[in-house]
Amino acid sequence: MEAIVRACAHEAWPARIAAVIANRPDAAGLAFAASHGIATAVVDHRQYPDRVSFDAALAQTIDGYAPDLVVLAGFMRVLTEGFVQHYSGRMLNIHPSLLPSFPGLKTHQQALDAGCRVHGATVHFVTPTLDHGPIVAQSAVPVRAGDDAAALAARVLKTEHEMYPRAVRWFVEGRLALDGERVTLAAPEPQWLFLDDANEAQAHTAGEGA
Repeated sequence: MEAIVRACAHEAWPARIAAVIANRPDAAGLAFAASHGIATAVVDHRQYPDRVSFDAALAQTIDGYAPDLVVLAGFMRVLTEGFVQHYSGRMLNIHPSLLPSFPGLKTHQQALDAGCRVHGATVHFVTPTLDHGPIVAQSAVPVRAGDDAAALAARVLKTEHEMYPRAVRWFVEGRLALDGERVTLAAPEPQWLFLDDANEAQAHTAGEGA
């Protein structure tokens, strides 16, 4: 979230961050948002008897700010189908794996256990199926000898902070189009980010060799 807020200001996007909403009152992002003059709200899931009622309250809060795009950033709740459908085509998520591989939790350990040679993250439109949806962009990093889950996660996170703001900007600029399960980008630019062994991020157009 912080990377997106900073990129929006630094790159002068034709947009503004309408609000930052959390389901935990102690979420660190709330203080960061307030310090940048962004409206904040808390919808505490513990105050609701079930996911349906929580999601209804969350949607009501979101809609009060009338956003064009909902961006999930560090939001770990599983959303109901009705909520997801309400924001169909205008809700993005980032998942720390190269989807469709390794949905769910502990993705970095899953990649290590599977013997993967590369690992990464995926920005995608949200659909009712958990960690599934049309892919906007992906990043990849090498899995090195001696890596543990924490080391691999840190390497992936570097690419997430670059890739997620870029994908949000594409939406803001009206350059993303959904064609079934595929996402097309107008005025093509790299939709693929690779962090090489020298720790230098290199971007490659989707479909090109890395």
